[in-house]
Amino acid sequence: MSIDGDTVADTRSAVALFETSLPTRWYIPREDISAELTRNDGHRTTCAYKGHATHWDVAGEQSIAWSYELPLNDAMPVRSMICFYNERVDIEVDGESEQRPQTQWSR
Repeated sequence: MSIDGDTVADTRSAVALFETSLPTRWYIPREDISAELTRNDGHRTTCAYKGHATHWDVAGEQSIAWSYELPLNDAMPVRSMICFYNERVDIEVDGESEQRPQTQWSR
């Protein structure tokens, strides 16, 4: 996973989360993130199924990633893992680049 050509994460342990009408979200173990994570308390979102998300600034990009630190039951398998907005980073899965989706989170 990269931002502006710089690798910020490399993992073989991602968890894919599939949600209706959203792109596949890849949750990455925190230890596989090579860039510094800075908590962004100014951005908050809530999912009725997963709970309140903690957002993270990475590589100069604000709120480009999130995690569920105290998740509801449906998000327990991804607790404290980091997920980047597919719309704003370059993602490779099994050596293949994924196309950036166009959603409300695109810039």
